[in-house]
Amino acid sequence: MLKNNPVMKKLVETGEERIGKIAQQLLSNEKFVAMVQALVSRSLAAKGTLDTALRTALSAMNLPSTADLELLRNKVDELEKLLSSVEGKVDTLVNSKKQ
Repeated sequence: MLKNNPVMKKLVETGEERIGKIAQQLLSNEKFVAMVQALVSRSLAAKGTLDTALRTALSAMNLPSTADLELLRNKVDELEKLLSSVEGKVDTLVNSKKQ
């Protein structure tokens, strides 16, 4: 109902144009871009510090980290493949002795 209203359409178009102009002005401002880059850089550094602290805390509590669990999952996958290969070879040997 509101989507088909010509006044609403005009308001939306005007809003989109203004937001586009504001975004373009902000992205052309070197200080703003530098500030955003610095903010992203600091956020990534903080995340790294938090990840390190979390791993240390988990280790102190003798709990596995996400990386530890992923490593364990990979090892289990490798063991499953090896076991499947061994089962196939055993089946082949059993079938060849039956014949």
